[in-house]
Amino acid sequence: MEVTNVSEYQAIAKEKLPKMVYDYYASGAEDQWTLHENRQAFSRILFRPRILIDVSRIDMTTTVLGFKISMPIMIAPTAMQKMAHPEGEYATARAASAAGTIMTLSSWATSSVEEVASTGPGIRFFQLYVYKDRNVVAQLVRRAERAGFKAIALTVDTPRLGRREADIKNRFTLPPYLTLKNFEGLDLGKVDEANDSGLASYVASQIDQSLSWKDVKWLQTITSMPILVKGVMTAEDTRIAIQNGAAGIIVSNHGARQLDYVPATITALEEVVRAAQGRVPVFLDGGVRRGTDVFKALALGASGIFIGRPVVFSLAAEGEAGVRKVLQMLRDEFELTMALSGCTTLNQITRSHIVTENDLIRPAARL
Repeated sequence: MEVTNVSEYQAIAKEKLPKMVYDYYASGAEDQWTLHENRQAFSRILFRPRILIDVSRIDMTTTVLGFKISMPIMIAPTAMQKMAHPEGEYATARAASAAGTIMTLSSWATSSVEEVASTGPGIRFFQLYVYKDRNVVAQLVRRAERAGFKAIALTVDTPRLGRREADIKNRFTLPPYLTLKNFEGLDLGKVDEANDSGLASYVASQIDQSLSWKDVKWLQTITSMPILVKGVMTAEDTRIAIQNGAAGIIVSNHGARQLDYVPATITALEEVVRAAQGRVPVFLDGGVRRGTDVFKALALGASGIFIGRPVVFSLAAEGEAGVRKVLQMLRDEFELTMALSGCTTLNQITRSHIVTENDLIRPAARL
């Protein structure tokens, strides 16, 4: 059966993947309220389309940290992609490059920064977890920079791993034939079996719970790559991030895998955008499955979005071709949404093209 939208890949992945692997990719923290809300919140934002505008030519290109990309749709870091498909991160890197967009490689990838760089040209960011051993971090950042990566996406919402009950039930562990390739030579490449989630035990033993804003400053002393702070949900932290030299903000709740009952990222976005005051770009990840979702995020002030689960589900279903198709479907849907809303360039997408629940409470404020 032909796949006609991004969400359909999830059911295919569920059929193809071992339960432990599918559950690792699909599940959220605790009650999974935020997991569902990340999607539901998009459905409560409605359009105010403008008509009789010449939309015969539509330009979706944009720049991110000075790099020109074909569309404001990028690939978020997702860990251990070789669990989904033997080509894993290689396939994702090639698909992103073919689509003319950015891939973010996870620290916990099953392919190393050097291996991903070897797939050919492409604009790539590196997602960083800060380990207790700062030498490990410094070494990894230098390797990413040498391999041609262009920015660091610093994950700041994981001093401890969220309680993901599916992983506890499944006793999640990295399959024995795979390693966290970036850490292979450092004896940190294996996720051992534990009494609960092997990954939770790994995080507890290796990831630095004392991580603070001073470390964001420290990172800037060891690399010239710009740093995106990933995992910001409030105006307060947006202001502090900018004060501490962040080059951009990624509004993220870690795919609803960390603290449950935080708002959907699309709900938190406007607060963050207002606090940033245009000083740095603000991006969003979490819950994007349609081109309409991309438009809604841009209308609320995002400079672009990142997709995570759609990548691993399409990778599991069809390898590189699946990831290419996801990027193409989102691109086509986004282009259609722009046309039907009366926008021909990204800067024409404005707050007045949408209506949110807040606007309905205060309708006078919006017109």
